[in-house]
Amino acid sequence: MPEGKSLRIPHSLILEDRRRLLVSGVQDVDCFDEQTVILYTNMGRLVIQGRSLHVNALNVDTGELSMEGDFVAVSYSEEEKGRFGFLSRLFR
Repeated sequence: MPEGKSLRIPHSLILEDRRRLLVSGVQDVDCFDEQTVILYTNMGRLVIQGRSLHVNALNVDTGELSMEGDFVAVSYSEEEKGRFGFLSRLFR
């Protein structure tokens, strides 16, 4: 995809029993560990917090992410994506 052009993927969150989370509209993953996952979606920066967080699948073509763990908080902010996110640093 050309620089500066992004595909508009519908954004949704599906949280099942506070144990499984499905996110669509993911544009980039900034960082993740067992307590925090920071994503950039077409609706803004998304911070997911919990315990024993595990990313099961990330499909960058469709913008879908699946993860499991003990979810405590999911919050958005208007913070713009930094110049280089995790995936862009990984694939340079």
